Amino acid sequence: MLKVNIDKQRVHSLTGRITPDLMRAAFKAVRRNRGAAGIDKQSIVMFESNLEENLEALMRELKEGTYQPLPLRRVYIPKGGGKSRPLGIPAVRCRVAQEVVRRLINPIFEANFHEHSHGFRERRSCHTALAQVMDLHRQGFRVVLDADIKGFFDAIPHALITDLVAAKIADGNILGLVQKFLQAGVMEDGRVLPTRKGTPQGGVISPLLANIVLNHLDWRLDALGYRFVRYADDFVVLCKSRRQAEKALAAVTQCIEEDLGLQLSPEKTHIATFGKGFNFLGFYVSAFTVRMGEKAERRFKDKIRALTQRHQNLDAGVFEKVNRVVRGTVNYFGRPPFSTCLGQFNELDHWLRRRIRSMKYKRIWKTDNRRMKNRYIQRLGLLTCREAYLAAS
Repeated sequence: MLKVNIDKQRVHSLTGRITPDLMRAAFKAVRRNRGAAGIDKQSIVMFESNLEENLEALMRELKEGTYQPLPLRRVYIPKGGGKSRPLGIPAVRCRVAQEVVRRLINPIFEANFHEHSHGFRERRSCHTALAQVMDLHRQGFRVVLDADIKGFFDAIPHALITDLVAAKIADGNILGLVQKFLQAGVMEDGRVLPTRKGTPQGGVISPLLANIVLNHLDWRLDALGYRFVRYADDFVVLCKSRRQAEKALAAVTQCIEEDLGLQLSPEKTHIATFGKGFNFLGFYVSAFTVRMGEKAERRFKDKIRALTQRHQNLDAGVFEKVNRVVRGTVNYFGRPPFSTCLGQFNELDHWLRRRIRSMKYKRIWKTDNRRMKNRYIQRLGLLTCREAYLAAS
């Protein structure tokens, strides 16, 4: 396990910075991100109906050290291939508490984060990460180590997280709050299960804690002279030869497994090239194209299928829901200037109109293309991927 060095200039007295203004700003951030209710079934609207009293009571608990988080509500979301990803949904008051602590400690760690780390940081995104990958490709880095950490968020040792946070923060109350967030437990099937490791996906503070842990990997790769791009636990190391990529794999394995106590996924970690292409952040990236990956296209079609089943009636509500999916997909995959998705979007539009026709006539016949022409479907209100792409461009 990594030996953490204590910073000689650790930050003290963060608890005194918890003010009513900070509490209100934290709640506004939680409300902006929306989200479902936790195990107490209290929604954001319900919390806001008595906002000042709720924030005042929560602030008093945070400052006095009497705050106790509620267990997280366990939900599973599909991730493709018949697998699902576990999420932990905190109660609204717990999300506000986590956002308060995140706002207090984030500037302290942000100053030391590597410039090639793009996940959950201000003015950075998946698109900035991909733009940096393409820039490195233009510089001649054509071989890619595509690495994946097995069950990252659920496997981070709590001791490692608390040691890394304590290396820069000396406020015992804030450290205690971080510990409480990590050990809140999850409720699944009516039972509260303890959380002995990991920081649950769905928690407000989890992305920051993930960046704090993987910051060690960033600077280790930097010290060894490797070029890399990381977004949370998804990262690639770009090299100029396969031999260099193999050395990078050995260095990454040592850092991940020996220093951080985690494990690389052998079936998802491999060496690729821009010539043959690889997947990163949902995109398929190659020497000449940057488009939707197969999994992303499959997820898009699954969402549309769920909205356009033949036994349902074709009405304005269907088009509204479909357009929302189309707009979100195109904004992510089509908006970046390096995207080459137009041809793929044309094919998806052809498939999408066939779904609309089969929903209208309860069948799939080629003659229905003449009965329900593209112009007519457009007048009904369908937003095509091509239209959304051209509008975004």
